Amino acid sequence: MASTVPASSVADTQRTTKKNTLVAACTAHAAHDGLSDLVYVFLPVWQDMFALSYVWLSVLRSAYALTLATLQIPATTLSAKIRPAHLLVISTLVTALGWFLAGLAGSAVALGGALVIAGIGASVQHPIASAMVARAYGSAAKRPLGLYNFAGDIGKSVLPASAAALLTYGTYHSVVMAYAGVGVLAALLIWTLVRNVVTPDPSKVAKVAKTPVQDNAKTKAFGRGFPALLSTAVLDSAVRMGFLTFLPFIIKAQGGSLAQTGFALTLVFIGGAVGKFCCGWFADVLGSARTIVLTELLTAALIAVVLMTSLDWAMVALPFLGVVLNGTSSVLYGAVTDVVDSATLEKSYSVFYTGTIGAGALAPVLYGFAGDHLGVTAAVLIIAGTAAVSFLPVTIVSLRHPRIFDQ
Repeated sequence: MASTVPASSVADTQRTTKKNTLVAACTAHAAHDGLSDLVYVFLPVWQDMFALSYVWLSVLRSAYALTLATLQIPATTLSAKIRPAHLLVISTLVTALGWFLAGLAGSAVALGGALVIAGIGASVQHPIASAMVARAYGSAAKRPLGLYNFAGDIGKSVLPASAAALLTYGTYHSVVMAYAGVGVLAALLIWTLVRNVVTPDPSKVAKVAKTPVQDNAKTKAFGRGFPALLSTAVLDSAVRMGFLTFLPFIIKAQGGSLAQTGFALTLVFIGGAVGKFCCGWFADVLGSARTIVLTELLTAALIAVVLMTSLDWAMVALPFLGVVLNGTSSVLYGAVTDVVDSATLEKSYSVFYTGTIGAGALAPVLYGFAGDHLGVTAAVLIIAGTAAVSFLPVTIVSLRHPRIFDQ
C-alpha cells in the first residue's frame, strides 16, 4: 500500500530533525566549552580559599582537562548502548553535577574530585555531538560542523566573562551554583530538541548499498585519509596553542602594555570565532584540501608578520591571523565525514579530539623548551614553520587520491 504522507511533510520533518540536532549540538558545545573555561576564572578564588600553590592550581586545572581528554575514546563505547541524543543529555547533567559539587567543596581534594566528575561529563560531548551533526547532514555536514565549532567559541567567550562579572556582585558559592544551573538548563534544552529525534542506527547505515567506487574510496580513505587529517590536526592544534602561549611575550617585546596584551588576545579570539563560522563555507567552495593548505600557509605568514612588524601592524594582523588560526579546525573536523564510514563517526571523532586536545596541552611545553634555550623569536619562528608544513599529510594523500577529502 502506498504511503499517504505528502512528500513535502517528509521533507519538513527531515529539515526539522536536522535543525534540532544542530541546535542541540551547538547548545551542548557552548555549555560544555564555556563551563570548562570557568576554571580559569575561578583559579584565583580557589587559591585564596584553600591557600593553594601554583602547582596545586595546575593539578586542579589538569583534573578537569585531562579527564576530558583521556575519556573521550572510552565514552564513545556508551553510544552503542545508549542513544547518542540521550547520552548527550546525561553527560551534560553529569557536568552540571560536577560544578554543583565544586560549589559545596570544602577542601582542595574535594574540589579536585568535583572537577573530575565535571570532566567525565564533558568527555562525551565532542565525539557524540560532532557525530550527531555529521550523521544528520551527511555529505552537507561541513557548514553545520563549522557552526557547531563556532558555538563552542561563543560559550568560551560568554560564560567565563559573565562569571567574572558576577563574582563582583555575588559570592563564589552562589556564582558556581548559578553555572551548575546553566548546565541543567542546557541539558533540558537539549532533551526538548532531541527527545523525538530518531538517530540513524550506525550498524544499519553501514549496510546501505554503495557503489563499488564509493565503498573502495571509503576503505582507502580510512586507511590513508583519516591518519593524514589527524596528523594535520595535531600539528594545527600545536601551532594554535603554542602561538597563544607566546603572544603576550611578543606584545611585551614590542613595547605593549598589559592592557594591550589583553586586547591582542581578544582580537585573536574574535577572529577565531569568525574563522570557525566561515571556513566551513570556504571548504564547500574550494574543497577541504585546498582550504587547509591556504589557511595553514596564511597562518604561517601572519605569525611572521605579527612577530617581525611593529605593534600597530601586529594589532592589525591579529584578527586575520585569528580567522585562519582557529578556522582550520572547522575544516579538519568537517573533512572527517569524507574519510570515515558513518558507522565509525563517534569512534573517529573521539580519536580526533583526543589527538588535538592532547597536542594542544603538550605543545606549549615543547615550544617553551625551545623558547628557554633559543629565545622567543626562534620559538615563534618554529611555530610558524610548523604551520607551514602542517598541511603536507593532507596534501600528499589528496595528490595520490584526488577529491578524497571532498566526497
